[in-house]
Amino acid sequence: MNSDQLEGKWKQVKGKFKEKYGELTDNDLTYSEGKFDQMLGRLQEKTGNSKEELKKEIERL
Repeated sequence: MNSDQLEGKWKQVKGKFKEKYGELTDNDLTYSEGKFDQMLGRLQEKTGNSKEELKKEIERL
């Protein structure tokens, strides 16, 4: 999965959360997206794996 596909999936997830939980705002979801990016950065630092490798591993899980 490339970064465009991952971004597309993230947008779908955000849309589904907004449908289910109408009180969620774009700011809430952007905050969550930022936390995900932060987690990937920490995993990169700890494991030495690339961001793309980590995204593939997360997808497999």
